[in-house]
Amino acid sequence: MVDADQTFVIVGGGLAGAKAAETLRAEGFTGRVILIGDERDHPYERPPLSKGYLLGKEERDSVFVHEPAWYAQADVELHLGQTVVAIDRAAHTVRLGDGTVIRYDKLLLATGAEPRRLDVPGTGLAGVHHLRRLAHADRLRHVLAALGRDNGHLVIAGAGWIGLEVAAAAREYGAEVTVVEPEPTPLHSVLGPEVGQMFADLHAEHGVRFHFGARLTEITGQDGMVLAARTDDGEEHPAHDVLAAIGAAPRTALAESAGLALVDRADGGGIAVDLSLRTSDPDVYAAGDVAAVRHPLFGTRLRVEHWANALNGGPAAARAMLGKEVTYDRVPYFFSDQYDVGLEYSGWAPPGTYDQVVIRGDAGKREFIAFWLSEGQVLAGMNVNVWDVTETIQKLIRSGTRPDPDTLADPSRPLTALLA
Repeated sequence: MVDADQTFVIVGGGLAGAKAAETLRAEGFTGRVILIGDERDHPYERPPLSKGYLLGKEERDSVFVHEPAWYAQADVELHLGQTVVAIDRAAHTVRLGDGTVIRYDKLLLATGAEPRRLDVPGTGLAGVHHLRRLAHADRLRHVLAALGRDNGHLVIAGAGWIGLEVAAAAREYGAEVTVVEPEPTPLHSVLGPEVGQMFADLHAEHGVRFHFGARLTEITGQDGMVLAARTDDGEEHPAHDVLAAIGAAPRTALAESAGLALVDRADGGGIAVDLSLRTSDPDVYAAGDVAAVRHPLFGTRLRVEHWANALNGGPAAARAMLGKEVTYDRVPYFFSDQYDVGLEYSGWAPPGTYDQVVIRGDAGKREFIAFWLSEGQVLAGMNVNVWDVTETIQKLIRSGTRPDPDTLADPSRPLTALLA
């Protein structure tokens, strides 16, 4: 067991960092655990920010990973509202924005990601929003409620998961919604056109207007308020508020300034880590949205920006910091809720990696499982309003088997039988 006089520092006050701290104590580490976060809120989970909390169906306190008192009870030293501005790897220290220097024996970077910004005129107007932090969700809740009361218009740039979940929430509040997306379908880079169209149809049925094949070029306003959003095809969309939902970028500046190995942005970016989540420095680890691990199952580096990766990656890194054998090769997983549709996705199959999509069930009723295959091998599966199949789907992906597509598509044949 690691000596009690050692200090483990965690930079990043999100789910990955909080679960890493919890795991260190659960595994019996008796040294100092210091958790540094640049937000003043205690560590929280992000999915409710675009789902239950944004809809007003969950209380604010429900988003926190632990009760605030837990940190003192677990002897985890919190530095909230503090930013780490430098790492001195030779001295094994981190320096905070207020000048405080903290020594570490092992360091975990769980710095997460930040929303990509629109680079167009008008982004400084008061009605332009992002959704990444709890403070963003606090503000957006009030905005959506006001738009609903006043029959106001929300323009969303980006038809990814955040854009679609906020579109669904805005419609439930009663706001008018227009989504601008350069690709031909929602979620094109994740699900491809075959399944992406289902989400276009779902949202259209609920009154969302899509403007595909276009990008925002300007947000116009008066007296600091938004009036409209213009696109590169000459269209102008009325808007009282605009949400930029064009993706997130890993927060790698701290790692880069410390000289740690990074992954090229063209390959997804992030901090390069091995299967134990160790960086190019043997005493520095990375987990969560910022970590890019070469996945043995998919043969490429993956940087996964989803809740499950933070939930499981933080504990895996903590165990590795303690010297335990760790192989972090979990199948990527995420979930989404939009209107009356709930879904879970397992695997990794962006366009260009698969050659066939097999639908099992009734896509028209939105009760089905979609499978993405490459040369017959299952790369990913998404269950839509079909439950308790995630474990089997992940086993199919791991197995490398090539099931008969007709059998895979037949709901009368148990999925578990395909594993035999």
